[in-house]
Amino acid sequence: MEKDILVLAVESSCDETSVAVIKNGTEILSNVVASQIESHKRFGGVVPEVASRHHVESVTLVFEEALKVANVTWDDIDAITVTEGPGLIGSLLIGINAAKALAFAHNIPLVGVHHIAGHIYANQLVEPLEFPLLALVVSGGHTELVYMKDHYQFEVIGETLDDAVGEAYDKVARTLSLPYPGGPHIDRLAAVGEDTYKLPRVWLDKESYDFSFSGLKSAVINTVHNAKQRGEEIVPENLAASFQASVVEVLVEKTMRAAREYNVKQIIVAGGVSANKGLRKGLEEAVAKDGHIKLTVPPLSLCTDNAAMIGAAGTMAYLKGHRSGMDMNGLSGMELTSL
Repeated sequence: MEKDILVLAVESSCDETSVAVIKNGTEILSNVVASQIESHKRFGGVVPEVASRHHVESVTLVFEEALKVANVTWDDIDAITVTEGPGLIGSLLIGINAAKALAFAHNIPLVGVHHIAGHIYANQLVEPLEFPLLALVVSGGHTELVYMKDHYQFEVIGETLDDAVGEAYDKVARTLSLPYPGGPHIDRLAAVGEDTYKLPRVWLDKESYDFSFSGLKSAVINTVHNAKQRGEEIVPENLAASFQASVVEVLVEKTMRAAREYNVKQIIVAGGVSANKGLRKGLEEAVAKDGHIKLTVPPLSLCTDNAAMIGAAGTMAYLKGHRSGMDMNGLSGMELTSL
């Protein structure tokens, strides 16, 4: 029997400090996450300097807890994987420098991981990936369709031209005076509302797989402002439902069209917005109607930023021979490249 591969994974690209121990890229032995949401809530968004300071305060404790929960020692670890980018540069550097220091101290290989590759490979912690597949990446900073012929073979076939879907959710939530982060609050309101407001569906060119949500966001803001000027009352539940209906329709339609064109076996959903119940339901119904494509969506615990997903992606990168040097730096912008 081949030896099990154990990797220690680190994620600190935004406002979660997370460390995990992953076995063979598919099994979570520990996944410790220190969230900062309460600290940033009063600002209505993540403040980079505040996020960096919190990472410094918690990173050592999170490392210790992850090893303790997994019941492993440094001698058991085959590689340290860490988010290299994209993300907030100050936050990235905390995790990267901690990972580099520990890799150097214990003479363990270091593997840098793309944040979005991590979100994609979170699905491998649920069930095996079946190729070719299509990944719908939906988060606060990303909206992309990624085609994969095999492991770590990424081809971005569509992406947002302006606001990512998560950004649009947060901005609409702020317009409706909802707390940060806005996505879950919009989703909850939409579940009890009705699609009564006429909001645009932005398709762009007929053959395009790109996305645009800035116009939809502006349409919601204008609807609220115009209603106030006329002394009319906005029904938040219905406006949330109308906004979400537009988002889901465009995401689902473009995803299914791409899945059929590329003849994929599996659709996977990745990123924080994959927790959205409206999107899950829309994709489930579309896939069931199609009848030939498998749908995989990670559990809520693996939708938001966490180190387990970095460990899953990092294990595959490690097995493919990818190694990072001690000169690795954080990259606020980073292309999703194949190995």
